[in-house]
Amino acid sequence: MAKKTPDRHTLTIPSLLHEQLEEMVKETEFESVEDFVVFVLRDVVAGRKRSSGTEYSADEVERVKDRLRSLGYL
Repeated sequence: MAKKTPDRHTLTIPSLLHEQLEEMVKETEFESVEDFVVFVLRDVVAGRKRSSGTEYSADEVERVKDRLRSLGYL
């Protein structure tokens, strides 16, 4: 469930996923899990807008699968 603030919403995620993201963030230049997740979601939304009405290339499909796998969804 999301909690609304003036310019932001709070999303809840499973604790295990958050722990996995914390470990991933340590290997990046992101300062927090929140910064990383916002980046990933913006990238996903931008990719969807870009390819709206077109099919994903095989490379794009693999990148999405890799990202979802790294986030623990696959």
